[in-house]
Amino acid sequence: MNVALLHPGDMGVTVGETLKASGHSVRWFSRDRSADTRIRAESAGFSGCETPAELFSGLDALVSVCPPGAALEQARWVRNSGYSGPYLDANAVSPATARAISEVAGPQFVDGGIIGPPARQPGTTRLYLSGPAAEQAAAWFSAGPLEAIAVGADPASASALKMCYAAYTKGLSALLLNVRALAEAESVTPALLEEWSLSQAGLAQRSELTARGTAGKAWRFVDEMLEIAATFEACGLPGGFHRSAADVYQRMAPLKAVADPNLDDVLQYLLNGDR
Repeated sequence: MNVALLHPGDMGVTVGETLKASGHSVRWFSRDRSADTRIRAESAGFSGCETPAELFSGLDALVSVCPPGAALEQARWVRNSGYSGPYLDANAVSPATARAISEVAGPQFVDGGIIGPPARQPGTTRLYLSGPAAEQAAAWFSAGPLEAIAVGADPASASALKMCYAAYTKGLSALLLNVRALAEAESVTPALLEEWSLSQAGLAQRSELTARGTAGKAWRFVDEMLEIAATFEACGLPGGFHRSAADVYQRMAPLKAVADPNLDDVLQYLLNGDR
């Protein structure tokens, strides 16, 4: 197939690489994209398209991997460009947002949710798919490190699964870093670390690894936390915890521009983010 990938970021490029490994031709919309994105896409062997006409000509399927806050807008742009074929949205959005995208994308919409890091080796990352065409879409990814798994016909089940998973993993990371900032603000860090060494073995090291692992990409988690909060609230459950997690990641967002940020950098931005 001829597949359009929007867009080849750190995660998206590995999605495209699995499509290529599965025998498909991958193209992307290269106009006004960053130099880093161009390098990733060209290194992966994707074909750049500078105009919508070039992108959508002879296209068999489209895969969207973008920040969740842009997912619905991107679907509208695709539809307004005249494309109405298979559309796989693999973004971290709430079930409500997934259904809204489905209304825009049309009857060949497939909901997707990625769990795991960028898929650079087998066994680390899964793309869950749902909707009437989920089984067919899973077959697009027959080779390569990313494993595609169909989880049902509901057009929002994959997004619901992603929300549940990330609610714990990324929510817990935000909580842990916020706790370290609180201990610093109250000048009890040495005592807390000593207690952790007695009753929560490894937690101090985990907080340091969490800071390094999330600091540079925290800006991407803000909208995801808000989507998770909306998912809880749509089911009559409290969403305030993840709205606060969004605030934590928003304060960390400037760390995107910091080379090799560490826990001290994270604490500085958390403690001074609203000043």
